[in-house]
Amino acid sequence: MVTFPYDSRQPPELISFGEAMTLFIADQAGDMADIEHFQRRIAGADTNVAIGLARLGFHVGWVSRVGDDSFGQYLRRTLEREGLDCRHLVSDPQHPTGLVFKERATGGRDPRVEYFRRGSAASHLSPNDAAPIDFAAVRHLHATGIPPAVSHSCRQLSWHMLETARQSGASISFDPNLRPNLWQSEHDMCETLNAMAAQADWVLPGLAEGQRLTGLATPREIADFYLTRGAKAVIIKLGPEGSYYRGILGGQESELTVPGFPVNEVVDTVGAGDGFAVGVISALLEGQSPHFAVRRGNLIGSQAIQVIGDMEGLPDHDRLTRLEAELPNLD
Repeated sequence: MVTFPYDSRQPPELISFGEAMTLFIADQAGDMADIEHFQRRIAGADTNVAIGLARLGFHVGWVSRVGDDSFGQYLRRTLEREGLDCRHLVSDPQHPTGLVFKERATGGRDPRVEYFRRGSAASHLSPNDAAPIDFAAVRHLHATGIPPAVSHSCRQLSWHMLETARQSGASISFDPNLRPNLWQSEHDMCETLNAMAAQADWVLPGLAEGQRLTGLATPREIADFYLTRGAKAVIIKLGPEGSYYRGILGGQESELTVPGFPVNEVVDTVGAGDGFAVGVISALLEGQSPHFAVRRGNLIGSQAIQVIGDMEGLPDHDRLTRLEAELPNLD
């Protein structure tokens, strides 16, 4: 029996949506064609952020579909154990749960992954899946550019979630999370995701993503592109160098670059950007300063890449408190 860390009688205060997949990580390095044993975990950029925020004490609702199969049951049980409110997670008897296989990379390089998600239960998400959500209770929506790339109905859901959250007064964060192979064209990808980012308060691209989406070169140019379209803040991931912030929050205009945290050994790079998003979003929702939020994003991102798995390195509230206590105070 799962003991929920929130009052299950209350609707979620934070909402995220997308596709969670059952992940199989190779037990050892080498060509996946030669690997016999894999460890089962879960994967999904949207779920990584949702789990990270739940670990920090937020009441997070997860909107998605899984197959009515053993992999779907595994995902539901795992997400509930992580503290997610899965009242809006549908078990679909007609379509399977998506799967992903990941190699064991070495030397800090990005691992190769292979997806088996075509026709998955989550690819059949639509605005109908959002009908039961109590948006009046939603304080914040986190969205990424993955669902609109998965299918036409998922794209419709993405627009519905963004527009409804904005109308209800919730704050919105948007991470492009580019998946170019899922789009029909570069133009379609850039046009759609830039329009969706314009609906958000906080836009969180990586530098290469921002350059590809906007055609601009520098962090400041990319930030201004989204700020002039309605964003309140743009936070750009710069990899090991840290991150860049530009925006207006609480009436204060700020521009700053915060260095990253050194990591002795990079074990698994997948999930670093999601950890960064967890740090930034959680701090801004707490009312912390932009500098504090960006530093927390860098900190959690550095934790995420030191362990195997997409979300295993995300800290809970107590661990984050200890990690931040070791940092120098901000003026």
